[in-house]
Amino acid sequence: MSIHTRSNAELLAMLVGKRKANKLYRNTLASLFFAREGNDNYTKELAAAKELVTRSLNEELQQQDAFTAPAKVAEYLKLMLVGYEHEVFVTLFLDAQNRLIVAEELFRGTLTNTAVYPREVVKRALSLNAGNVIFAHNHPSGLATPSHADKALTETLKQALALVDVKVLDHLVIGDAAAVSFAESGWL
Repeated sequence: MSIHTRSNAELLAMLVGKRKANKLYRNTLASLFFAREGNDNYTKELAAAKELVTRSLNEELQQQDAFTAPAKVAEYLKLMLVGYEHEVFVTLFLDAQNRLIVAEELFRGTLTNTAVYPREVVKRALSLNAGNVIFAHNHPSGLATPSHADKALTETLKQALALVDVKVLDHLVIGDAAAVSFAESGWL
């Protein structure tokens, strides 16, 4: 039987064993791959599988124009951000050809907000010689609906970075099942 024709439960059993798979799997993969250490669904095997997928996407984004692969960027960011119980603000620093230099968690907040300092974002962009950036943050509520504060912050960051010729390509808000792109929504 081909690996592509196996069910999710069968593939999970290959990773963690049949007994553990039966205990963990409840007809959704999201709860497994987005589990954090200490969660009932967390296993080292699944964390390793998730890390390998994240690294694979990172490699792809380093080799190609990230802006022409928005679905991969969203998947990468979901793997990075879903499951936190607090807000996390991440910046993807890109070179002039929109290839990923590095993705960094710049700020960490509370359940409902994160303090983001434009000066620190500009400093880091300059230190990495970034030509472009993509911002992302999670909403621990699971809803990917951007707030007015999210939109205002994006505009402030865009203006600050424009002063040093760094372009903001997008800002994604990550929820449990979705990612909302400011660029695709016409807000950038």
